[in-house]
Amino acid sequence: MNIQEERALRTKGYCHDRFGMFIHWGLYSIIAENEWIRNHKRITIEDYQKYFDTFNPTNYDPKKWAKLAKQAGMKYAVLTTKHHDGFCLFDSQYTDYKATNTPAGRDLVREYVDAFRAEGIKIGLYYSLLDWHHPDYPAYGDMHHPMRDNEDFKEQRGQHFERYVEYMHNQVRELMTNYGKIDIMWFDFHYGEMTGEKWEATKLVNMVRSINPDVIIDNRMGGDITSANPEIYSGDFGSPEQMIPVGGMTDVNGNPIPWETCITLNDHWCYNANDLNYKSSKNVINMLMECVSKGGNLLLNVGPDAKGNIPEMSVKVLEEVGEWMRLNGECVYGCGIADIKKHDFGRITKGEGALYLYVQDCCSEHIAIYDCPYKVIGARLLCDGRELSTNLPWNAHSYEIDGHSVIFVRTPPFAKLNGNGNVIKLIIEE
Repeated sequence: MNIQEERALRTKGYCHDRFGMFIHWGLYSIIAENEWIRNHKRITIEDYQKYFDTFNPTNYDPKKWAKLAKQAGMKYAVLTTKHHDGFCLFDSQYTDYKATNTPAGRDLVREYVDAFRAEGIKIGLYYSLLDWHHPDYPAYGDMHHPMRDNEDFKEQRGQHFERYVEYMHNQVRELMTNYGKIDIMWFDFHYGEMTGEKWEATKLVNMVRSINPDVIIDNRMGGDITSANPEIYSGDFGSPEQMIPVGGMTDVNGNPIPWETCITLNDHWCYNANDLNYKSSKNVINMLMECVSKGGNLLLNVGPDAKGNIPEMSVKVLEEVGEWMRLNGECVYGCGIADIKKHDFGRITKGEGALYLYVQDCCSEHIAIYDCPYKVIGARLLCDGRELSTNLPWNAHSYEIDGHSVIFVRTPPFAKLNGNGNVIKLIIEE
């Protein structure tokens, strides 16, 4: 098999699941502003140390996180095991800068893995390739390092970068080895010259796959996932951020490739005490349906606070999404591109033997689907299974467009149903 065929095989389950939870959590959660806070405010290691010395998430209960993710209909999760600040939530033997040496005194990744696995949720681990704490990571002159313009760091230019690369590979090996089967390895990120083989990326991927052959890897180490001959480290799926690609993602030959967009519930990745600009459950469902209709996944982020609590507003939104998914998840799981252009009423996804019409708002008695390439043999309202008529309205002939096939579906009184949108299932012959 070539790289594309191997990628398709590895991502089959991932492309079925469609919906996951991203979790940004670490020392920066104490500051409650931004996970890039060291970068933005040029905070030194010494000044940042107070957060390490006081990190004690007494309310951390990943079983609650896992139950919430499952309730929301999420099938996989990705936790930040180490962000750019270099702090590790896991008990690495290669550093003292880890949760087990804080007042927390626990391997927080271990507890996350055990809790989410117990709920049947697939395990993803985020690991930053950057490290603003490690002495061998380039500081002065680096475009992202907090000390990039600090004269005291002129000698820290990455002269022994190979030692950092060895350290990074060793930590990834720990993550692959110490926590059982890992489903997703989410690396972040490449920039400038810090890309591809600068990380010894081929060696890293081969090591990861030697331990977890079925793990899927994102595309943030470098390379070109859209190429006809992608590098081994170009990844298994694309990872657009805070946006949904207009036409999904394809390779240079126009073939769809797996992708997921990662999006925040409010305007920040980590906990921000002042950010109350939360998306509504309807916003989230609209984004999820747009992603699935374009052949992609949605990785929706939550930012627990310094004590380990997922904010109440996040919980409320996810519970509402979960109630909608309980009734309508069939139009998400195992579904993808329908090869029918977007209609005014909303998105269309395709599953086995069915089309799913996500009707966001509908005031008329009928909706019309133009140029459907499938024979429709029945229609149901997905939330309760009631039959819907596909008979032509008495005056439909007056409004049909020459040369276009049209299917009409009589709609129920949606105003009395789900305000987050309703789904019509068209049973088709393929």
